[in-house]
Amino acid sequence: MLNYKQLHHFWTVARAGGIVRAAERSGLAPQTLSGQIATLETDLGVNLFKRQGRGLVLTETGRMVLDYAEEIFRLGNELEEALQSRATGRAVPFRVGIADVVPKAIAWLLLAPSMDLPEPMRIVCREGKFDALLGELAIHKLDVVLADSPLPPAMDVRGFSHALGESTIGFYAAPALAARLAGDFPARLDGAPLLLPGVEASVRGPLLRWIEAAGLRPRIVGEFDDSALMRAFAEAGAGIFPSASLVGEQLCRQGGLVHLGDAKGVTETYYAISVERRLTHPAVRAISEGAHAKQNFA
Repeated sequence: MLNYKQLHHFWTVARAGGIVRAAERSGLAPQTLSGQIATLETDLGVNLFKRQGRGLVLTETGRMVLDYAEEIFRLGNELEEALQSRATGRAVPFRVGIADVVPKAIAWLLLAPSMDLPEPMRIVCREGKFDALLGELAIHKLDVVLADSPLPPAMDVRGFSHALGESTIGFYAAPALAARLAGDFPARLDGAPLLLPGVEASVRGPLLRWIEAAGLRPRIVGEFDDSALMRAFAEAGAGIFPSASLVGEQLCRQGGLVHLGDAKGVTETYYAISVERRLTHPAVRAISEGAHAKQNFA
């Protein structure tokens, strides 16, 4: 069985860059640290360090062990923090990854129920590319990832996709641009400037197919990985903005946009991806239960 005290000594030496420096920082004798690491190497049957000049450097195996040690002691610190938070009544961290293609208003709508739990939560949001967030989920740096698509089958990450619900997709435009569009919907999209989500957005393909099936040829003037940036361009009048109808009222009220119509049959589905088949984290359960209770969500 792994001796975590010896692993901690290894971790201390590796981070300090040498036994002498680690001894100065830890207050332990160099001989103690050296002996503990030698015992760990013997127990594991590997060499963690090798001599280079007058110093020590990590072997390839040592670097791998260090990665695991970093994660082990990071989780230990988080456990200690969580227990202290419970004891003192402080908010417990709830770490959420949000794929950058998910509209910010949708992310808030989904996360809101986690703010009303009896046990106070401190939400830590990380926005980024879907693949990168899944990597952080796999090593437990995140509790859940919110995305517009399920976990890809080919992804080498153990996780489970929990459908939260879906929304139809509508088209929105700044008032000045909307006033220049002739005809009824969807014909008024023909030849009009259109903003599109980037290639990673799951709704992009269905939108383009809907446009083609309707015989429309809008001018694509911009493509955006970040939904908030696409909305900013739309509010400035740069082009027509496709977005979840679920937040359409907010877009019109706060962003001053005009609803032109909906892409019939095109929907966007939102998922909570976790390492658990059954949701046990109270904040993640609250998100799932809250989403299913909202109107327009499945």
